[in-house]
Amino acid sequence: MFQILYFLIHALQPVLVPICFVAAWFLLVLLLSDIYAATSNGITTIKRLHQIPCANCQYFTDDYRLKCTVHPNIALTEQAVYCRDYYPQTKL
Repeated sequence: MFQILYFLIHALQPVLVPICFVAAWFLLVLLLSDIYAATSNGITTIKRLHQIPCANCQYFTDDYRLKCTVHPNIALTEQAVYCRDYYPQTKL
């Protein structure tokens, strides 16, 4: 029985080495492309979230219970990017 297994291993070895080589490189390229896609998606999301102007608005309370006195339901969300009631803080 071991003679048959020994024969199969040595008969398939010239075919398995290139297949494993290509499979290993394919998995490496797939992993790197997933890392690149996740990173670019994260950067896009961060850029979009940095456009939220709530922290610089006069109506922003900086309190977790009532974030904004005008629009408390959309404060600090993506919907607040184009808030029509945004009024910048005046520094004294």
